[in-house]
Amino acid sequence: MSKPTINRLTSADPDFLPSLDKLIAWDMVSNSEVESAVAEILTQVRARGDAALIEYSNRFDRRDCQSISEFCLSSEQLQEALASIDSVTRDALETAAARIRDYHSHQLQESWQYHEADGTVLGQQVTPLESVGIYVPGGKASYPSSVLMNCIPARVAGVSEVIMMVPAPDNELSPIVLAAAAIAGVDKVFTIGGAQAIAALAYGTETVPKVDKIVGPGNIYVATAKRKVFGSVGLDMVAGPSEILVVCDGQTDPDWIAMDLFSQAEHDEDAQSILIAWDADYLDAVQQSIEKLLPEMERRDIITQSLANRGALIEVADAGEAVTICNRIAPEHLELSVADPESWLPNIKHAGAIFMGRHTAEALGDYCAGPNHVLPTSATSRFSSPLGVYDFQKRSSLIFCSEQGASDLGRIASVLGRGESLTAHARSAEYRIKK
Repeated sequence: MSKPTINRLTSADPDFLPSLDKLIAWDMVSNSEVESAVAEILTQVRARGDAALIEYSNRFDRRDCQSISEFCLSSEQLQEALASIDSVTRDALETAAARIRDYHSHQLQESWQYHEADGTVLGQQVTPLESVGIYVPGGKASYPSSVLMNCIPARVAGVSEVIMMVPAPDNELSPIVLAAAAIAGVDKVFTIGGAQAIAALAYGTETVPKVDKIVGPGNIYVATAKRKVFGSVGLDMVAGPSEILVVCDGQTDPDWIAMDLFSQAEHDEDAQSILIAWDADYLDAVQQSIEKLLPEMERRDIITQSLANRGALIEVADAGEAVTICNRIAPEHLELSVADPESWLPNIKHAGAIFMGRHTAEALGDYCAGPNHVLPTSATSRFSSPLGVYDFQKRSSLIFCSEQGASDLGRIASVLGRGESLTAHARSAEYRIKK
């Protein structure tokens, strides 16, 4: 095996910031061929409904289904899948689900009101979405954690119906994914994937109900379809490749840090794994650990390519400079592998999830710690947040005006309405002014 490579940067280099910005840049736009193909799929599903779903699923997933009913899984089939998995796996899924449910229960927003002296009442009413669609990658791939992380917050929020789309190429389905659906409380499962699944959820067909929001990861066709249907339906986010940024004070076992970098690099060749430290000797030690441990990894080819493409070991002057660079990168996952991670929090402005302390591996957050693993990527943590219960709730403003309140506010609204030359607004308010 050739020697693994990873970019090595130092903040003292005059070209450091341009080099860093180039490394972390990610263009999330699709290509024209994908755009065209997805647009046609969306048009056909919208126009032809179930017939288009059958046609595209047979073509792209190499299936031979004649009826849409062949793509529908019953609750009994989900329960059979749950019963078929081994007890250790079932216990792990149920424990993870319980922790995710407990964490997200703390996020519930509540309705509120307050009363003014004249009897006017103002407030906010919080209501759940009525229906949500979850997309889960399928086939031989097994992502039960995606089922738990996307479905459970919706259930905690009070969503009435949760529909899951999971492709079954060559009729392959993962029992553990279906078991997770049973545990999480999915209502309906359709074995449909790709852009056609997104179209069905966004527009509805004779069999697939139209939903209010679509969540969950997918390939470039799924991501492109999600972007195109936004507006007809709500979205969680259109995510880019997975990222981890580790900041270390040089006191953590280098093997631990190397494996933490691998944990994101193994996702795909475009994933990003970066380590920041202010000790050059420690960065050397981590590089040695990378070279030592990489041959053991099942996905070593992907890891090697990922580290060469977008990985980096970055030497900085001190902890303060490390914070500055963290905020510039705005990572999806930030590991603070330092002695007093809590003292760093006031200065960390942008991160999807922050893993505090040497023992807190990012992988724990991926599966079972409790917080959601659906996180903003590609520096979008500057303005976005992890998926949560609040993504499945809506807020409506409440306004009740007493007779006196309407009269007092009417005078203000009249002035402002006439100032904007909207006389109907003004007169509507004026009718309610007490004479």
